[in-house]
Formats: sequence, C-alpha cells, structure tokens
Amino acid sequence: MINKNYFRIFKLALPIIIANASVPLLGLVDTAAVGQTGTAADLGAIALASLIFSFVYWGFGFLRMGTTGFVAQAMGAKDMDELHAVFFRAVFMGVVIGLFLIIAQRLIGEVALSMLSASAEVKSRVADYFYIRIWGAPATLITFSILGTLIGMGLTRSLLFVQLLLNGLNVVLNLLFVVAFDLGVKGVAWGTLLAEWITLFFAFRLLTVKMSMANPWVCIQQLRSRIWSRDKLIAFFKLNGNIMIRTFALLSGFAWFANQGSKFGDQILAANHVLLQFVSLSAFFLDGFAHVAEMLTGKACGARDRTLFIREVKHSSILAAVSALILSIGIATLGQWMVPLLTNDVDVRTVALQHAPYAAFYILLSFAAFQLDGVFIGISRSKEMRNAALVSLLIFVACAYFLTENYQNRGLWMAFIIYVVARAVTLGLYYPRVIAAMKITSRI
Repeated sequence: MINKNYFRIFKLALPIIIANASVPLLGLVDTAAVGQTGTAADLGAIALASLIFSFVYWGFGFLRMGTTGFVAQAMGAKDMDELHAVFFRAVFMGVVIGLFLIIAQRLIGEVALSMLSASAEVKSRVADYFYIRIWGAPATLITFSILGTLIGMGLTRSLLFVQLLLNGLNVVLNLLFVVAFDLGVKGVAWGTLLAEWITLFFAFRLLTVKMSMANPWVCIQQLRSRIWSRDKLIAFFKLNGNIMIRTFALLSGFAWFANQGSKFGDQILAANHVLLQFVSLSAFFLDGFAHVAEMLTGKACGARDRTLFIREVKHSSILAAVSALILSIGIATLGQWMVPLLTNDVDVRTVALQHAPYAAFYILLSFAAFQLDGVFIGISRSKEMRNAALVSLLIFVACAYFLTENYQNRGLWMAFIIYVVARAVTLGLYYPRVIAAMKITSRI
C-alpha cells in the first residue's frame, strides 16, 4: 500500500515538476543569452527586473494558491457548482487587478526603481524591461487562476501542457529578440509579454473543455448568485488577503537578499543571481511535491478524512526530502561546470563558485518549508501562513544584519539559509493544531 501511495504521489507530481522546472530553465536561458551577449549591468538588470515582477505578480499569487485550496476542497466534497464558481471568482479578480496594474504602471515603476541600490546604468535597463512587460499583467493573473484550478482538480498533465507552452514560447521569443535582433534586456521583456498573452487563450480554452463547459458565459449566468455570494466573497478576500501578506513577506526576503548583494558591487549581484537560478530550479522541483500536497490535503479536508490527510502529508514529504538531497548534491558537485554556462564574466564566475556550497545547503534544507506551505494552502489556513512568513522575515533580516558585518556576502548566504529553516519551523509550530482540528471543517 505504501509503495503504491508513493508511486501515485510521484505520478501526480512528475508533470508538475517538469512544468515547474521549465520556469527556472527560462531564467537560465535569459541569463545565458544576456550574459553571453551583454555586460554585467545587463545581467544585473535582468536580476532586479525579475524581482520587481515577482512583487508585482506573485504579490497576487493568491489567485493561484487560494484557488487551488478552494477547488481541491470542492472536489473532495464533490460540489462541482462550487468548483466552477471558485474558478470564475478568481478569473474576475485577475482581470480587475491586471487592469489596475496597467493603469498604475508609472507609479509602480517609479517606486520600484527608487528602492533599488543598483547603479544608474542598471536602473535604466530595469525601467526598459518593466514598462514593456507590465502590459501582460491581465494575462498573467488570469493564467494564475487557471493553473490553480488545474492543480486543485488534479489535472497535472494539462498543467504541464500550459506551462511548457508558456515557457517554450518564452524561450523561443526571447532568444529571437535577444540573440537574433540584438534587443538585449528589451528583447527579454517583449518575448515574455507575447508568450503570456498567447498562452492565456490556449489555457482558458483547455480548462473549459476539461470542465465540460460548452459556453462559459452561460455557466457564469447560471452560477451568478453563487459566484457573488456574500459569504463566499468574504471568505475569498479574507483568505487571499492573508496569502497576499504572506507572499509579500516571502518576496521581501528574496528582494532584500538581492538588494543587499547589490551593495557589494555589480559582480556579486550578478553572481548571486546566477546561483539563485540554481536555487529556483531546485525550488520548482520541490514545489511539485508541495503542489501535490495542496491538492491531496485539500481533498482530504473537503472529505473530512483525518487519516487520509496525515498519510498524504507524510508520503509527499518523504519524497520531497529525498529529492532535496539529490538536488543539493547535484549543485555541489556540478556547479563548477554549470556556472560557466551562464556567464562569460570571469569575476562573476569566481564569486559564484565560491558561494555555490551555500546554495547547495540552502536547497537541502528547503523542502520542509515548501511542504508545509503546500499543506496549509490546501486546507486554506491562511492566517497561520501569514504569521509564519512575517516572523521568519524578521529573523532573516536580523541575522543578515549581524552576519554581513563580518562575513559580507557569505554572511548574507548564511542568513538566507537560516531564513528557509525559520520558515519551516514557524509554520510547523501550527501543524499540531491542524491535526487536532481535522475532525471539523477547515477554517480560514
């Protein structure tokens, strides 16, 4: 039985792992293309511009995470009308937020640039990227809702198709604009923008077919009262508000890490960005098991099956731990060959290789934070996620403040490792309460 459960979880996770792995691979391609054709300033600009959009978009990551939890619970309760209502609720929210971001782009761009500690040359390239890519905001946010629904329904192969389409188009278009047309940082922005809009139309059509929804507009009319139910909307905004705070706290941690690195010079900023590509690659592998945990624990919660819930958490976490060990060993042993593929700057290579062991150790310890995030997303326990994220961010900043004084960039990486451990510990303290409350419906 145990072997079958492991195989079942791995079978669900594999398409997500492949899909997620294509995201940092896109970052690797962008880094390699710009790194081989541009300067350290270009590479640093890509690093900081990516961070800005991490804030702009993943600050609204609740459109993916919150949707997954509600969809999974609706699946567990076998309530298909609620499943459809959750999806449309999230889509409408994505449209509204996306349009707002386009309208407010000047304000967002100026505030973001003013907070960067990079050189004027780097900031100029960051601005070029931002004011192009921001026009893809509605497409990206609606796609978040679609991906969240696919995960919650367990349609991991369809998720794989959507993600590969998005990132495959992105790679091809970015290489075309950067290498063939020599547009540099602007080329990366244009390629990403076009890929986001093209993918949205294909993904929306795919999901409506999977939902057996011949006419989405008719479905919206039929479920109007449920979609706009006052109680459901309150629950939706309460959940998503907490997830937004949690996401901003996590993104603040990564942004603070990158910005602190920029204070040590463009070479260290670029080297940290190179290493973060490996961290991202590993994180998206581990996130595959976390996504499965979201799906399976959400269904167990919807069915109010405590025994099933505990079993799903245990088995998915063991697989994630084994994967983290393999990934960390891979980075530690293959880094000397992988780093030169991403940059031809000798100084950047040297700094990156010196700090590669820290990145490997971070990856080894990170799986627990990912798994607990998945569990709490699946059962919609957003308050606990918010609190844990804020506390761990404070721990990170405090540790980094003291460690960087004596150890510079090495101290920054030490604090970064402490950060990912703190994320797991602070969230894990709430886990016994989750088990104790599993006999009743989940709360938000």
